[in-house]
Amino acid sequence: MVDFGFGLVPSSRINLDLFDREKFEELAAIEPDMRKCMACGSCTAVCTAGQFIQTSLRAAIEELHNGHPDKALGLLKSCQLCGKCSMVCPRGINTRHLILSIAKVYGNK
Repeated sequence: MVDFGFGLVPSSRINLDLFDREKFEELAAIEPDMRKCMACGSCTAVCTAGQFIQTSLRAAIEELHNGHPDKALGLLKSCQLCGKCSMVCPRGINTRHLILSIAKVYGNK
């Protein structure tokens, strides 16, 4: 193979074997709208808490897909549940319920 002089940063690697499909399906059963998310970033753009600290529903869902529920919970722990993200979501996702459902499904170890 040709060496192009660059590679993946270890923190950027995705190991799909870490993905917990059973818990993800449990979450989807509680909040089926979660599958509608197209990762547009509207929720992150209007997030009041996100202006001061790192919090992002879009990134949290991505971390769940990548098999990192602890990172996802960390991104959501500062959410104030103000609902601004629900108002701007082009898919009409009940983001508050989704955030609480993620905490319920993945928060218990």
